[in-house]
Amino acid sequence: MLVDLNFNGKYVVVVGGGSESYRKTRSFVEVGAKILVVSKNFSRGIEKLHTMGKLEMLQAEVKDGLAFVKSLNPKPDLLVAVTNDHKLNAQLVKHAKSAGCMVYAVDNPSVSDFMLPALAKVGEVRIAVSTGGKSPAMARVLRQRIEKMITEEDLLQIKLQNYLRANLKQRISDQKIRRQILYKTLKNDEVKRFLKDGKFDGALEVAMKILESSLTNVAVNQLQEV
Repeated sequence: MLVDLNFNGKYVVVVGGGSESYRKTRSFVEVGAKILVVSKNFSRGIEKLHTMGKLEMLQAEVKDGLAFVKSLNPKPDLLVAVTNDHKLNAQLVKHAKSAGCMVYAVDNPSVSDFMLPALAKVGEVRIAVSTGGKSPAMARVLRQRIEKMITEEDLLQIKLQNYLRANLKQRISDQKIRRQILYKTLKNDEVKRFLKDGKFDGALEVAMKILESSLTNVAVNQLQEV
């Protein structure tokens, strides 16, 4: 089961500053977490994010998991153990859990509170790809395939559906009827042709005609039932 956790504004401590740390840290940057990366050395990616003001860095060598967790004030909402020392990662996870923190260990998904799937991103579309920790490399390959499948037409359709959905919410309370109207516009061939040609305004005009016609039919049916 994939769950999209909300880390916006949450305090995340990442132990480890290498390339894998950078890949994981970017996910938390994108959702607006408050991030502290602790490491003896930092990758260029981490340093760049720091320069951009996306995270804080603390240059320190962590050797004792218990002592490090006790030193954290305030306690983080999440501790991410992403060092190249398997034993240290295990210590950090163990003691952070005891302190009431959520944990993620890059080298041991089974002790983590959640998994960080490979995330396909095209425009505002986000699709998580997970192999259950069995093959992160294959998850990345599948993510790349999915990103190539999503077209500009798909992104324009999302934009159109968002506009229509907001319009319908203001005019009709029945969710089932709203859904039926949205699917009618979604499947309309003329709307699809306009979007395929990149003509959003043309697609919107056709979709609004469908919407108005559908709402008129709903009103007529309701009157007949009275």
